Amino acid sequence: MTFVFRNLEMLMTSNHASVVSMNLFVALLCACIVIGHLLEENRWMNESITALAIGLCTGFVILLTSGGKSSHILVFSEDLFFIYLLPPIIFNAGFQVKKKQFFRNFITIMLFGAIGTIISWVIISLGVTQFFRRLDIGSLDIGDYLAIGAIFSATDSVCTLQVLNQDETPLLYSLVFGEGVVNDATSVVLFNAIQSFDLTNVDPTIAFHFIGNFLYLFSMSTLLGVLTGLLSAYIIKKLYIGRHSTDREVALMMLMAYLSYMMAELFYLSGILTVFFCGIVMSHYTWHNVTENSRTTTKHAFATLSFVAEIFIFVYVGMDALDIEKWKFANDSPGTSVAVSSILLGMILVGRAAFVFPLSFLSNLAKKTPNEKISFKQQVTIWWAGLMRGAVSMALAYNKFTSSGHTHLRGNAIMITSTITVVLFSTFVFGLLTKPLVRFLLPLKQSGSAVSSDPGTPKSITMPLLGGGLDSELDLGVTHANNLRLLLTTPTHTVHRFWRMFDDSFMRPVFGGRGFVPYNPGSPAEPNGE
Repeated sequence: MTFVFRNLEMLMTSNHASVVSMNLFVALLCACIVIGHLLEENRWMNESITALAIGLCTGFVILLTSGGKSSHILVFSEDLFFIYLLPPIIFNAGFQVKKKQFFRNFITIMLFGAIGTIISWVIISLGVTQFFRRLDIGSLDIGDYLAIGAIFSATDSVCTLQVLNQDETPLLYSLVFGEGVVNDATSVVLFNAIQSFDLTNVDPTIAFHFIGNFLYLFSMSTLLGVLTGLLSAYIIKKLYIGRHSTDREVALMMLMAYLSYMMAELFYLSGILTVFFCGIVMSHYTWHNVTENSRTTTKHAFATLSFVAEIFIFVYVGMDALDIEKWKFANDSPGTSVAVSSILLGMILVGRAAFVFPLSFLSNLAKKTPNEKISFKQQVTIWWAGLMRGAVSMALAYNKFTSSGHTHLRGNAIMITSTITVVLFSTFVFGLLTKPLVRFLLPLKQSGSAVSSDPGTPKSITMPLLGGGLDSELDLGVTHANNLRLLLTTPTHTVHRFWRMFDDSFMRPVFGGRGFVPYNPGSPAEPNGE
């Protein structure tokens, strides 16, 4: 009996400690929201920097009170990040994306987000392979170097997006936002593809297998997200003919979105890509099938979950940066740690520049009007927006370098601490300079014409993206010869118009969407405009 009571007492003590930790962490999140709101107009600060700073200060206090033993009130878990925190962030990015701008700039976004990320990955991987082998940082094989390239190819453009205004600079905002999401997905797909290969025995055919595996993950993950989104739209459209429930609509949308992510993980696909495209499809079809109350609720609910998850991550990263256990191994040779972090930062700068400016040049060759082209100042802004590293890099680094225990292998400890250093340095230094740099490169007076137009009209927002008058109703009646000519000269716009015709004729009658009005007994019909 004494043994049972002792175990019960230990369990109660452990549960109480968890309750105390959660109280402290929730209080920290509240502090981040309040302080972030107060500093919203500050020239330098943003939400990410505020959360990191609060996390660092809290970790320092905990480190002092614990006698230098710990800086945590919660223990980091990869499952916590990949299963609970990442899905709402990525889903909300797809759900809130301006679809017209995203798809009308789809080719350029894919150039930057997919091809550009691969270029950055190659340069970073080659760079660290050459430099790290000259440093004594433990045993790293070819798979580790390739994984490092994928880890540090994942960007965090939050700081820049908080400064840009999508009504004033629609083209630039669309490119930075779209590239950031596709970049994260591509980085994770690359990382998972690397992890699934045995790179100890490299043969000439492994490159083809790697490319095939990458394309398979990318395409199947996208397809799964689209199918899940369409299924949710079809279910809600069929269920709520005659009667509906706001609670059930909201719950079903949330659960179906989360199901898409978990199904991707179940089938060893990219959950981040799946849930992103599920969000796009849900915003195009499912969201228009529900009542007005459900639309308002889901829009703010998804945004709130994403906001809290991002703050949670940055607060924890700040505290984790002071975890004394990891730094014990790295501090044995501080010069090596500084060298590793400096090399990584240098490779990030070079890798970013290696694709932004050349791909911008190629993209501009296909543009017909100056408004469609990416100016040099906009190219510099895009380059700068991708210099910050954040939660995805942290999570991938933990996934790669904590499987064997970062406290037991010196090389793993150095890579984890170097990742933390790069994330902190890039977020604080580059992030603090983002507002002044963007305002210097893109003064508001240059975008007055965009603001003066009606922001509620789709054409007024997308005119800098398309140019000319190609979005008029007369274009819908062009001949097949003109269609072929437009496909060759403005392929993105032509494909978009054909898609709208197919969407209106086949997809919306089956899956609902804009124009479908759910029947609500006792209430007037709702408008379903753009």
